[in-house]
Amino acid sequence: MAGSDQSAAVPRTGVLRWIALLLLCAAYIQGPVTKILDFQGAIAEMDHFGLSPAPLFAVGVVVFELAMSALILVGRWRWLAALALAGFTLAASFLALRFWEMPAGQGRMMAMNGFFEHLGLIGGFILVALDDLSRRRGVTR
Repeated sequence: MAGSDQSAAVPRTGVLRWIALLLLCAAYIQGPVTKILDFQGAIAEMDHFGLSPAPLFAVGVVVFELAMSALILVGRWRWLAALALAGFTLAASFLALRFWEMPAGQGRMMAMNGFFEHLGLIGGFILVALDDLSRRRGVTR
């Protein structure tokens, strides 16, 4: 690859990398915005999952998801924010997508699909954390 071609690829790779991080965080940005626009719905969701006091949990989830997404996107403590969202997603999956307790049918299938999609998000966040830590140590893979 010629030197000029390689230097031209670096900025595009950085932009593509940031877009990939944005896509990974998309649900953690959209969800809080939806909760802000329908705060009574957010409280009802917290009540539905037995989280009390529901208003406090609703605010906490909004702040947490937006803050961790922002840290990932700006690159500050990216590894820590990625692991925090991975842990949050794992806990939320076991709380909200308990497909193994549901009767057979479309609802169970949708919950199962959502559960395993969340596992994919968790894997993505773990990869972001590992990549960020490797970059900080100057290790390339």
